[in-house]
Amino acid sequence: MAKTAPEQKAVTPATPAAAAASPFEFHVYGPRNLSSTTWRDLLRSSWKNANYRRMVIACFIQGVYLLELDRQERRDERTGALAPQWWRPFKYRLAQALVDERDGSVYGAVLEWDRQAALCDYIPFRPAGAPAAVVALRGTLLRAPTFRRDVTDDLRFLAWDSLKGSVRFAGALAALRAAAGRLGAGSVCVGGHSLGAGFALQVGKALAKEGVFVECHVFNPPSVSLAMSLRGFAETAGELWGRVRSWIPYYGGSSSSSSQAADAGGGGESEEAKAMCRWLPHLYINTNDYICCYYNDAAAGTATVAAGGGGGGSASGKAVAAAAAVRGTGGGGARVARMLVASKGPTKFLEAHGLEQWWADDVELQVALNHSKLIDRQLRSLYAAQGRC
Repeated sequence: MAKTAPEQKAVTPATPAAAAASPFEFHVYGPRNLSSTTWRDLLRSSWKNANYRRMVIACFIQGVYLLELDRQERRDERTGALAPQWWRPFKYRLAQALVDERDGSVYGAVLEWDRQAALCDYIPFRPAGAPAAVVALRGTLLRAPTFRRDVTDDLRFLAWDSLKGSVRFAGALAALRAAAGRLGAGSVCVGGHSLGAGFALQVGKALAKEGVFVECHVFNPPSVSLAMSLRGFAETAGELWGRVRSWIPYYGGSSSSSSQAADAGGGGESEEAKAMCRWLPHLYINTNDYICCYYNDAAAGTATVAAGGGGGGSASGKAVAAAAAVRGTGGGGARVARMLVASKGPTKFLEAHGLEQWWADDVELQVALNHSKLIDRQLRSLYAAQGRC
């Protein structure tokens, strides 16, 4: 769940400006062919493009990493802060930094559409598909000032498969709820990387239980926890015991209870399908990343199709239609998330867990149309809550 710095190549700078350039400068480390927002987006919005949406949200999350690094290295606007470079080209501004009051570290940010900056470039209103606000959450930084709090939350997830006891969970949830209440849930997006992806998925789920459905994009979410492993073992043991019981004849009872259970199961599936149509988080997975690869473990048959990238919550009709197609082809039930797997990308662990792969031009993704065993377990309480509504 750690964020590592890119390798620095030994080069001889030609100018003093080049000598002072940081490896995290947007024009050095950022995407090569990603256009900034212009008036042309009013005619044909780039935000409707799935690749563009994925890449920009990844850039916003990188900006949050740099917010914390700017704080640690005492950089501000006058001394060359790096973080604003990662959202200003897209006409967004920092509305709120999410700060852990215990150590002063920045773990997230609320970025909002910058109307003033847009007007300066002759963009009178927000392009179609562009969110009004994005809540971006970073992952673990292996640096002394924030190491303790970051690793504590890593261990919390590892032990309990939940981040609800964290101070940062409460802060992220409050910020996301406030943004959704002020701007409308359909205009708000939450995204995170690594540990931040775990927070994003769980705060999105918490709001979905309240009937507030926000767009959710999570990159390399953690998939390894002791609690989930024990839960999976218990479920496997329960299934085996159920099979043993089915072999033992039972006399003196009626089969009405079993038929009622079957009927209830069928009704639950339809409620689950409704839930999936209402909240469909987007997961970005690299199977060479040992931290997130277990999301690719399917509960039933898996099919993959070529994909251009992630999709937006405001235009998720294709994703819902794809989920319906899977249900019709024996995929084992409703699809619980739109999961995109890197079919061509970094293969070494540190690079495979890195955020930069998700704004790279050469990454190739496949949509995994499967019933993920892990995400199904994580969101099961959400289905139950929505089934009762």
